Amino acid sequence: MDKERAVLLVSSSISRGLEARDSAPWETCLPAVIHLSLQSARGACLSPLEKMRVDASEMLSVQNGCVQPHERREEKEEKEEEEQEKKKEEEEEEEERVGSSGSPRSPRSAQNYEGPKRSREVVWRNVFLMSLLHLGALYSLFLIPQAHPLTWIWSYVCFMINALGVTAGAHRLWSHRSYKAKLPLRIFLAAANSMAFQNDIFEWSRDHRVHHKYSETDADPHNAKRGFFFAHVGWLFVRKHQDVIEKGKRLDLSDLLADPVVVFQRKYYKISVVLMCFVVPTLVPWYFWGESLWNGYFLSSILRYTISLNVSWLVNSAAHMYGNRPYDKTISPRENCFVTFGAIGEGFHNYHHTFPFDYSTSEFGLHLNPTTCFIDLMCWLGLASNRKKASPEMIQARKLRTGDGSA
Repeated sequence: MDKERAVLLVSSSISRGLEARDSAPWETCLPAVIHLSLQSARGACLSPLEKMRVDASEMLSVQNGCVQPHERREEKEEKEEEEQEKKKEEEEEEEERVGSSGSPRSPRSAQNYEGPKRSREVVWRNVFLMSLLHLGALYSLFLIPQAHPLTWIWSYVCFMINALGVTAGAHRLWSHRSYKAKLPLRIFLAAANSMAFQNDIFEWSRDHRVHHKYSETDADPHNAKRGFFFAHVGWLFVRKHQDVIEKGKRLDLSDLLADPVVVFQRKYYKISVVLMCFVVPTLVPWYFWGESLWNGYFLSSILRYTISLNVSWLVNSAAHMYGNRPYDKTISPRENCFVTFGAIGEGFHNYHHTFPFDYSTSEFGLHLNPTTCFIDLMCWLGLASNRKKASPEMIQARKLRTGDGSA
């Protein structure tokens, strides 16, 4: 008897499935028919009350004549992924709506939010020292006529050495890893960097990496959108924006800490600055050709240091505001010949921000680029290697895609 009931129920299930053809394609209804048939056969052995429950649940799952038993595994997984993505987006939106204080902001304030409030706290010590330094540099100009010609030459040599400590050292070697240098060259560049007195290699490289990753935002230490003065020197007169500190902590700086030269220079930075930036430049003219310590100090130390600072600062200010953008017109950095000449090759700034890995920071190789000449010379001497360079095809393709058409 049970077998006969099962056969009858299977037949009725198939009939119900066939009736569904009018409302849905047969291919989509076939699984429904099979499912209903199997369920009906299983229900043949149930009591009348239990069978009514099963039939009711199965009928509820029929939509347009097709059964969707609970849900297919694939569809369920897709739905779970969509829910997770939606949840993640909601969390990100919530983070954007919540300020640094942890209190939620209204949608209007969230739309206009630019990060933590910009610091207005002036570092008066820096203001005083920079003012004193520039006054000393102005006074130094009056000493030039009475100084020995060799002192002029020595001052320029010191300028080139301290410039290389920044351009070939802290910038192209340690910040961008655009080439490799052996220990003797790294020691020389570290000493030259101390002569430049623009923060130790670790701090300089960290801030520069933040500058590239978050250029023209509040996380940029010398954000050019805050004006020429701020980008040039004003950023040293106020406390760092909180975004600069927070973003800097997130960067991977393990390569810098793994270099014993960087660690040693950071540990003894103050002593190395006193020796390399002030003592050595002053004593050499006095010892070798009898220059007065007064002239040696003001010309080879104060004037040279002040000029080198302002030339470096122009890369942050002028080279982000004035010039053409042949490689990427969507970013602020520009090609600036004046800065290129003064900063011994660092003024090809639109190119550099487009191809930051290029050791030459320029498409034109040695042209107006003493730093590139120096690195090439070191490679020829066997002290450097693995120079990274953007290919001509890559450069041309980028010009056509994002350049302003000026080159």
